[in-house]
Amino acid sequence: MPRLLARPSLSVSGKTLLLLAMVALLALLLLWKRSWEPMSPTGAAGRQQAPPLDLPSSPPVADIGSSSPPMAIALPSGASTLIHEFETAPDLYALAQRLAARERAGDPEALWIVSRIYDYCAAFAADPAGYSRDTRTIEELRLATGASMLAARERVGQRCARFVPGDNLSLQRIDDKRQQAADAGNLAAEASLLALGRPLIDSEEYIRRLIERVLESRDPEAYVAISPAMGLPASGQEAYFGDVSGTQLTELTWLVAACRLGQDCGPDGSLMTTYCAAGGVCSKDDSQDFEAFVLDAGVSRQSAEDLNVMVDDLLYGTGVMK
Repeated sequence: MPRLLARPSLSVSGKTLLLLAMVALLALLLLWKRSWEPMSPTGAAGRQQAPPLDLPSSPPVADIGSSSPPMAIALPSGASTLIHEFETAPDLYALAQRLAARERAGDPEALWIVSRIYDYCAAFAADPAGYSRDTRTIEELRLATGASMLAARERVGQRCARFVPGDNLSLQRIDDKRQQAADAGNLAAEASLLALGRPLIDSEEYIRRLIERVLESRDPEAYVAISPAMGLPASGQEAYFGDVSGTQLTELTWLVAACRLGQDCGPDGSLMTTYCAAGGVCSKDDSQDFEAFVLDAGVSRQSAEDLNVMVDDLLYGTGVMK
């Protein structure tokens, strides 16, 4: 059986390289500034390195001028009460505490939401003081997208304020929680494991059926969770992953489809916040939702047309899977 989700070599556009270079430069500036600031009272031994987060890949950037407005589609949300709580709760630590009993009892939805809380708050919890200093540095740099990044990071800082390094929101702990949620039957958690390259069952038949189940579920959480697997890692493997897979554009397609199914893709939602606060990919217009941001700054005019066609295929089409 061929190795599924093996990452292919890829060519990167000049503008994408420029974007990545800007993010790298920002990171270097933050490190330089930290090197001249006094250490926090806990000392070097008390500071933990922020764990890498499971983020969506940065969208390719291209100038498109004016773009077609996003299609308005009235679809049932499909988002659970707990998903809504995760997106809107001002105190995510308190939400995690409220879910503790359900989590221990093996409730699949509670396990998934706790994994999302940990993922959202991991970078802040690893070093709250350092996170705050970095936020102030970003404000001082006056970047073109600095206002959006500042707002996103402040939002994370406020919602995650009660988490501390001792809570150990490590990448391993997040992945373990996802595994528990998937074992308990949460579809989005199953999809996230596929995106990590370690599906619950390592077989072509299972993977094809999982993608079909996500499509049939119309669950926006599952669409978001599976989107990284449907991007570049699936290149050349369309026989297993279907027509809407294998490129950066197809990954964005699954995300936009999730937005149209009811995912919170607004400027304050977790999707936009994660892209901006942790990924450094921010809109110059802090009022844009995710779909408007993608169409405005993420794809070319032709690609925007292709994206709309593929979103329609996911939401309404037949024969998406081969």
